[in-house]
Amino acid sequence: MVRDYPVRFLLVLTFILSACASTAPTVAPVQEATAAPLAGLSVDQLKNAQYQLGTRDDHAVVQLVDGKFQQGVDTVDYASIVLTDFVAVGDLNGDGVNEAAAIFFENYGGTGNFAMLAIYTNVNGLPVFLTSVLIDDRPMINGIAIENGELYLDAVTHSFDDPACCPTLATTRRYALVQNQLRIIYYSTNTTDGKKREIEITAPAQAAEVSGNVQVSGSVSIAPFENNLSYSIYDEAGNQFAVGPVNVTAPDFGAPGTFDFNITLEGIPAGIVVYLEIQDISAADGSWLAMDAVKLLVK
Repeated sequence: MVRDYPVRFLLVLTFILSACASTAPTVAPVQEATAAPLAGLSVDQLKNAQYQLGTRDDHAVVQLVDGKFQQGVDTVDYASIVLTDFVAVGDLNGDGVNEAAAIFFENYGGTGNFAMLAIYTNVNGLPVFLTSVLIDDRPMINGIAIENGELYLDAVTHSFDDPACCPTLATTRRYALVQNQLRIIYYSTNTTDGKKREIEITAPAQAAEVSGNVQVSGSVSIAPFENNLSYSIYDEAGNQFAVGPVNVTAPDFGAPGTFDFNITLEGIPAGIVVYLEIQDISAADGSWLAMDAVKLLVK
C-alpha cells in the first residue's frame, strides 16, 4: 500500500503558506550589478568598453570582453586587465552629463597587481575612456563614490615600510576632474592607532576670487613633525607658482592645531584658476600624510 503522508504534509504546508501570504512582506527581487543603469551607461557597457593601460609604458588601448582583457600566457607581452565591482556614477565636470568611475586591476605577469581609478565619459550613450590614475600596487579598496562633483575613494595602501603583500595605511582621498584629468584635492591617512590625520582649509573659501595678498587659515587634526606644514600654488595644468612653509600652532606634540598666514599672489597672471594646497609631508619618505586644497580664481 502506498502511504499518503508526504502528500498530506504538502497540502498542510500549502494551506499554511496561503494563509500567511496576506501578511508576509514582499521581498523585492535582487538586481544584478550587470543590469544596473548608470544614468545612460550600464555596467555591462563598461565591461565591454575600451580601456587604456595605465602602468605599461605604451599605454595601449585594449578591448574588454565581459570586464576582462588578457594577452599572452607567461610571455613577455602578458597583460591581464580586470574590472572590479567598484563603480560609481555622477557629474564630475558640471556639464549635466554623468561620468562613470571604475577601478581596474592591471597585472603584467609579476606579483604586482596595480589598481587604477579610471573615468569614462558618456558619448551618445556609450562609455568612452577619458583618464585614469594609479592608486597603489595591491591596495585594499573599501569604496568609491561621486558626491558634489567630486570623486571619493577609500582605500588601504602601502606606507613606506609595509611589505608589498600587506598594505596597512588607511587613506581617504577626493579627486576633481580638471581639464579631463583627475586632480587630487584632499588626502587623509590614519595613524597606527586609528586616529585620522587631516587638514582643513577654512579660508579662503572654495572658488573665491582673490588678488594681491591672501590670508589663509585652517586646522590640522594632528600637529605635524616640528609643527611645519607646506603650501603650494598650481594652475590647472600643474604649473607651480609658489611654495613655502606653514607654521602650525598646537598645545602639544601630536595635538590638534591651527594655522593662519598670509601669502602673496605676485607673479600669478590674472584671470586664471589656481589650486592652493596645504600639505603634511612625511619626514621619513617625503610622501603625503595629509593634504587639502582650495580652488581660487585670481583677479
